[in-house]
Amino acid sequence: MTRKSSYTILSNLILAIVFVLHSFGTRAQDTYLAKDTMATVYKEARTLRNQNEISSAIDVLNKATEIAEKNDNPKTLVDIYQKIALLHIELNDHDTASFYRDRAGAILKSTEYRLGDAFQKFIDATILYREKNNFQAIKMLEEAKLLSNDKNLINNIELTEATIFINIEKFDEAETKLNALLVNSDIDERVYLATKANLGLAELNFKQGNLEKSAKHGEAALELATKNNFFKEMLLANQFLAKVYEDLREYDKALGFTKNLLNIRDSLYTIERFKLETKNADKITTKFQGEQIQKLSEENETLSESKNRSEITAILASAFLVIISLLAVSLFRNNQIKLKTNDLLQTKNSELETARDSAVSAMKAKTNFLSTVTHELRTPLYAVTGLTHLLLDENPAEHQKEHLKSLKFSGEYLLNFINDILQINKIDADKLEALNVEFKLKTVLTDVLDSLQQKANENNTKIVLDYDNDIPMHLMGDPVKLSQIIMNLVGNALKFTEDGQVDVITKLESKDENRINVYFEIRDNGIGISEEQQRNIFDSFEQGSVQINREYGGTGLGLTIVKSLLGLFNSKIQLKSEIDVGSSFYFNLDLEYQDSVVADISFEMSQEDFDFTGLHILIVEDNKINQVITKKMLNKKGISCDIANNGNEAIDAAKNKRYDAILMDIHMPGISGEEATIQIRMFNKEIPIIALTAISMDDSLDSFYAAGCNDVVTKPFKPEVFYQKIGENIFRKKTETQT
Repeated sequence: MTRKSSYTILSNLILAIVFVLHSFGTRAQDTYLAKDTMATVYKEARTLRNQNEISSAIDVLNKATEIAEKNDNPKTLVDIYQKIALLHIELNDHDTASFYRDRAGAILKSTEYRLGDAFQKFIDATILYREKNNFQAIKMLEEAKLLSNDKNLINNIELTEATIFINIEKFDEAETKLNALLVNSDIDERVYLATKANLGLAELNFKQGNLEKSAKHGEAALELATKNNFFKEMLLANQFLAKVYEDLREYDKALGFTKNLLNIRDSLYTIERFKLETKNADKITTKFQGEQIQKLSEENETLSESKNRSEITAILASAFLVIISLLAVSLFRNNQIKLKTNDLLQTKNSELETARDSAVSAMKAKTNFLSTVTHELRTPLYAVTGLTHLLLDENPAEHQKEHLKSLKFSGEYLLNFINDILQINKIDADKLEALNVEFKLKTVLTDVLDSLQQKANENNTKIVLDYDNDIPMHLMGDPVKLSQIIMNLVGNALKFTEDGQVDVITKLESKDENRINVYFEIRDNGIGISEEQQRNIFDSFEQGSVQINREYGGTGLGLTIVKSLLGLFNSKIQLKSEIDVGSSFYFNLDLEYQDSVVADISFEMSQEDFDFTGLHILIVEDNKINQVITKKMLNKKGISCDIANNGNEAIDAAKNKRYDAILMDIHMPGISGEEATIQIRMFNKEIPIIALTAISMDDSLDSFYAAGCNDVVTKPFKPEVFYQKIGENIFRKKTETQT
């Protein structure tokens, strides 16, 4: 073949393809069928559908198709194809429905028809909803409503949306839409829509447990369906009412509706009839599709008679269109799979978000509750511990001393429990941060063990500190939280060890330019922990068993706090234990160190060195009982005091009188203790101010110090700590002033 003839064939092929594609975009001017004629056809098809004569409805619409094709009326063809598609959806024949939907779509590509575009989306949404892709269906329905304001289409969209909302249990939205449809003014389907709305409300109320209301709507639906021969709805209403009245235990009515149901099934809506409807619909559809194929065959025969090269061009163009069609079908299938997957993912994401929000709300509620409870308990507990201390100092009778000591022990035990709860609450709420200040490890450990010595003596148990002197003296870290960790672990070991020994071991594991790794171990030869108990020993309120809890007491929060505090240092608690042999808790900490710092000279005075006589202190406290207790505790040490009932009185008193110190409550009506401290610091930067407060979940020690407080004593407090803090702050300030 010559190059010239090849160019000729190629040119003809291009022209043919352009011609074929162009034919989809150009049509003769619409010559609309008479509106009255088509309105009659649509009404007849609609009536047949509502009476479940679906095959007859399809037959009527197919005949209308022939008229529309003869008159070359694309918009009417779109309407008919879409209505046939919806009828096949009623028969659950989604493949045939897609066929007619695609035929309508092909025409819409070259026709400006917003109602047709809206109806296409309604069909897509209906198929998605039937395939249980609820969220994708809702999105598609919203898009359809934006394209057209056709009353009948909007009402059907609202009905479909209501059905979906019932399925996903959005009952309020569903009820609003269904109540509107009960009183709809739809010219075409007013009664049918009201019937479907009553059925929807019956189902909605049944799911919410409103059986009486459900029965009422079910009977209303049955009445409308019976009057208008809506056979499918009659069947559904009877079926539903039989179930509702059975749940209401009105068995006579339930039996009556069951009999009605059987009669309807036997006469009007048998399975055989449904099969026949489907078969007839398939027959009609097959006939229509056969006619279309026959037309194409005749066109092909006409083309085959032509002996010129246009025959080859037409064949190639047809092949091209077939390939494009196959690609379109493949893309459509892939898109359906993608939509279904996206719908599933969206549903799961929605469920996860709901679960997450519920968990966050529950955690927040728990945190707020515990914070409020622990804070409110501190105020009356302050009165208990304070009055007990005062009574013990007033030389009570011997038989009273025992009771008062028991009361003091109970108060301190309750205080420790409240502190543990607050600590756990802060950890759960991520309100705890590790400090980075200079400290001496050996001093921290010695202080902790000294404070526990009395408890050790009660159990006839020896505490031994095995300290590695290669550990640098000056470390950087959080000595307060490290003290809590060691105190909880050693206290726990002492609780379960009698007539034995508790070893506190520290070893230098590694060291580089400015960091070290220290190994800590607390070992005892107490009762030990079984392997089963070790699995949950670090959980809140766990002590191994109920028997252990009753015998040895305690809250079961100590090890939980240890585990959480070590998490702040990126460390983890480990455990080795054997029944009747003992237990060993161990962990490692990374710490910074400073070797170059010269050993500090301590100027701190012990409590016995303080002479409080002649001191004058301002107590800022709004609680009357707390005022009395704090004043008596100060007077016993020879300290005189004034009382301010709120922050404003405190500011005025500090301006007009000279005090050696101020004890400032933080939580007061009016301006808070923090604000009062800030204002006092504007005219007096020297006076020691000690925050005396029942610290709560939202309180921050940093904010107290930032406001100008020199120190913090948490209520309720131990008297020795109270006096020590006052002495340190007053006399340290005087020592610094003198030097």
